[in-house]
Amino acid sequence: MTRDEKRHLSRVASLGCIACRRVGLGATPAEIHHIRDGQGAGLRASHYETIPLYPPHHRTGGHGVAIHAGRKVWEENYGAEQELLRQIRAELEMLYEH
Repeated sequence: MTRDEKRHLSRVASLGCIACRRVGLGATPAEIHHIRDGQGAGLRASHYETIPLYPPHHRTGGHGVAIHAGRKVWEENYGAEQELLRQIRAELEMLYEH
């Protein structure tokens, strides 16, 4: 991983969980989720195609709560991965691009 990728991932995580923010819970601590939409089986997206998710929204929360427990239901609850990625990119641009 390059220095630029590490910096990007740190900035993404610092935004807090996008799913929590969407349901009014504020910016909870987040870990990185690599977007799966458009990726082949077993392939991970680039470090620049990531969104911040609270561990229960990422992997520990069960069906409908964790994206890895059922993406279709998760996206119905919180939004499509590509939509959330666009939002994160806009927020990062506002904060870091001058």
